[in-house]
Amino acid sequence: MEEMEEASNQNPSATVTNRNLNDLPEELLLHILTCLPILESVQTSLISQKWRPLWSRVPSLNFLFELFPPYEPPLDTRQFFAEFIDRVLILRSNSPIHTFRLSFIYHGHYRSHVDSWVRSAITRLRTRELYLDFFIHKDFHNEETHNHRYDFPFSVLRNGCVAILGLTRCDLTLPAKMSTLRFCSIGSMFLNEVYLTDQAMRDLISGCPNLEALDLENCLAHHHMKICSTKLKRLALRYFYDSELKETILVDCPNLCWISFNCCAFDKFVLKNAWSLVEFHVDILHKIDRSYRYWNKVVRLLGQAPNVKHLNVQNWWFKFLTSKDSFPKSFMIHNLNHLELRTGFTQYDLVGMAALLKLCPNLETMMLDYLFKIEEDETLSEEFSSKPVELSMPTLKQVTVTSYTGTEDEINFMKILSTQGVALEKIILVLGHVGAKSRLQMVLYRNASQSWKCYAPDLSLTTLNHIDSEIFKQGINWLFESCLVF
Repeated sequence: MEEMEEASNQNPSATVTNRNLNDLPEELLLHILTCLPILESVQTSLISQKWRPLWSRVPSLNFLFELFPPYEPPLDTRQFFAEFIDRVLILRSNSPIHTFRLSFIYHGHYRSHVDSWVRSAITRLRTRELYLDFFIHKDFHNEETHNHRYDFPFSVLRNGCVAILGLTRCDLTLPAKMSTLRFCSIGSMFLNEVYLTDQAMRDLISGCPNLEALDLENCLAHHHMKICSTKLKRLALRYFYDSELKETILVDCPNLCWISFNCCAFDKFVLKNAWSLVEFHVDILHKIDRSYRYWNKVVRLLGQAPNVKHLNVQNWWFKFLTSKDSFPKSFMIHNLNHLELRTGFTQYDLVGMAALLKLCPNLETMMLDYLFKIEEDETLSEEFSSKPVELSMPTLKQVTVTSYTGTEDEINFMKILSTQGVALEKIILVLGHVGAKSRLQMVLYRNASQSWKCYAPDLSLTTLNHIDSEIFKQGINWLFESCLVF
């Protein structure tokens, strides 16, 4: 015993000290509280004396109605939730916060409450990020709630330092002479289900001279939208559906470097001064009769963006490049070095892929994602259905297939890829369907002798025996066998 005590004295590190949460630094405790719903964060004040004031100094306040304990009837839940927020903001210290997030099912009865929360977050707590969501999910709504929309008082932002603003399902009240007020702190804005007239859109951009990122989703009340800005660098347009009003959109942003069109159904798309644009995303619902014409109009904008390096698009290219309103024969996407293509691997898909690759002589990497097709592809003519597919890939070094399931069409594509890819160095296959819980990777790489080798550390005979699909097993076995003879 004496020897143990002597050793302990000589080596203080040998002494074991019992530690608990109270021994952690306050900065770490605040970080832990930030990860909790605000109700649970407040409840930690009951743990000990040290914890009592901590909740009032967390850098983020997240008031999420969907996580609040429900009461009966549901109307009482909203009342208790509103009273809870009132109490928290009264007891909260005046130390600045980074994020204020509110989700709530709005009713006109709570207008004064919401106004008070918004003003407190902006002017007293000086939040840098403000997110207000008055939709949450359709299950929270009925006929009554659809008639109530919060009117966001935009002018209150002048008294704060909000840099990122997110608004869902509300109206905007913009101050008169918006352009002269200069809301200079706002650099990023997300608007979802917001009534936004053409004039309001122009006022919003002119009044936020430092706005660099704009994300518009399912906005209403526009007819001829114009987005013109010398500062804007990122623009996302999502879910602008068909209308009988022949709606148009014009984008004129000389410093824009990233743009995304997701389910946009404008009658006319205009893109000007797009020489800075390097990343271009298009995602239109894959329905040939209704959606192709909108996809066609968006993709043709590439003709106005000569410096695109990253393209994300779905495979309608055979239909597009064989139509009368395609690109001029001289058109090429010379600067494109990365392509993300949502596609299948039928003959129709491969003919379209081949047509696109001819436009991309300097492509280096390609990612092939799963494409959900609502309608069947059109029938190919005899000329294309029987003709061998030739993929032009003079500089392509790496291909990733994100949902390889070993179908006959996929195996046929792998044969074409491995034999025609003269510069190809690596093929990455993510095995299994999209959404699967566990998805393994297989990497095929070309060695010094130009033969293909397979690297799949997580894939074994045991793993294969647990795969239900016989087609999948055959596709995997084919890869193993083929790597020995390529």
